[in-house]
Amino acid sequence: MTKNDLMGLGYPKYTSIKIIRQAKQIMVQQGYPFYNNKRLGRVPKETVESILGCELVMEEVSNG
Repeated sequence: MTKNDLMGLGYPKYTSIKIIRQAKQIMVQQGYPFYNNKRLGRVPKETVESILGCELVMEEVSNG
């Protein structure tokens, strides 16, 4: 997930940024140093769901 995905679900821009930052911190704590990178803005959906405490339903986007 990216901040744009969260914004598409209705979260404000800066709230989306904070959620992604928090998810990155969690991933680093779980032993994934790859997420300790300022330029990386994509995190696993499951991590974001654990932060928010609910399941997120994403719409599939067709490329056609």
